[in-house]
Amino acid sequence: MKKSYQNIEDKRKDGSVWFNDLKRKRESGPKLQHKRYTEFGDSTKSVHAGQYDDQKTGALGTPIFQCSTFYLSEASYEAIEEGRGRDEMIYTRYGNPSQWSVQEKISSLENAESSIVFSSGMAAISSTLLAILDKGSHVVSSRDIYGGTYNFLYEDLDRYGMSVTFTSPTSIDEIEAAIQENTKVLYFEALTNPLLKIVPIERLVALGKKYNLRVIIDNTFLTPYNIKMLDLGVDLVINSATKYLNGHSDLIGGTVSGSRKLVDRIWPQLLKNGGSMDPHACFLLERSLKTFALRMRTHNSNALDLATYLENHPKIKKVYYPGLASHEQHELATTQLKGKYSGMISFEIEGGDAIAHTLLKTLKLPKEATSLGGVESLISLPYNTSQASLTKEQQKAIGINDGLIRLSVGVEDIADLIFDIEQALIKIFK
Repeated sequence: MKKSYQNIEDKRKDGSVWFNDLKRKRESGPKLQHKRYTEFGDSTKSVHAGQYDDQKTGALGTPIFQCSTFYLSEASYEAIEEGRGRDEMIYTRYGNPSQWSVQEKISSLENAESSIVFSSGMAAISSTLLAILDKGSHVVSSRDIYGGTYNFLYEDLDRYGMSVTFTSPTSIDEIEAAIQENTKVLYFEALTNPLLKIVPIERLVALGKKYNLRVIIDNTFLTPYNIKMLDLGVDLVINSATKYLNGHSDLIGGTVSGSRKLVDRIWPQLLKNGGSMDPHACFLLERSLKTFALRMRTHNSNALDLATYLENHPKIKKVYYPGLASHEQHELATTQLKGKYSGMISFEIEGGDAIAHTLLKTLKLPKEATSLGGVESLISLPYNTSQASLTKEQQKAIGINDGLIRLSVGVEDIADLIFDIEQALIKIFK
């Protein structure tokens, strides 16, 4: 019998309060300079937020702080003694100016108090969940999540004395039915891979409040440009920075953003797991984010135009794209995403996987490669890439049919992308 839980985290068995008794106020950050640009739009934040301009040299832009350690000072020793090691430069695995700079830019875009960057998206996911959960905890998640996340939840949680139940990402009733007395976290992807199902975020957050659960959302497919999860009440938002945040297919990274209190819980887990992002990757990510909003506008626009073209082609059986009226959740997409439907498309081609493989070989512009979110269009078949770890039965159960193709639409001229797909389809079906 489930019941609503209230204030369990804030009170001990003897009635004393944990966090509410703390006298020291947590500040946003950590930061080099207070440069959030919170009153500005996403394009301005992308360019300016978090950037470190050196006051002594006048150098414009954040340099690469390629060092492993820093001089210790009285402030360093005091921070270590008081448990404030995250707020001082001590050791690059703990924090580095290059990390702090890009973390501030991400916090600004997410409207977050604090953010952490990781060496990969999976480092962000595993560190976050291990930090928030404890032995005996239960997670409710989605059958449609990324294969690496599915494997971590299904194979590894049991080793820590934890458990998971997988549900439909679109059914709040099924999600609620899966909640147990030991459930601690609702973990979902905002837009699923590869069928682009939409999680009803506001209803999920309401469910989290009802049962006093943490709501953690992987927002990689949508990014903070398309929807700001923390503004909707989500506790923590995760991104694979490898994808749209970086956008140039040249680094691996992950991010987590949320309240300073929760992110401070994740930071020690990051230290133990060893998943910190190196300074040079931080530099690349911070530089790439300067064009983030500019790129996302083009990704969104190109994807909508291309999805419309594909839906009207006689050799394409079905198109999955939230911006199309034919999408099963188009009404939710319209209200929740407000016209920003993402740069991802999935579609089924006549002839099944064999013809799908031929299409990939015939195209000239989209590159046949895994991953997504780069400036170049990337195309792949989910059955042998992102969902390859699932059995055929599991793939069919979540809707991965023969001939399903996933297309990450880049920022090329849309007329050229449409022309290229048209010429490929003509060759295949002549």
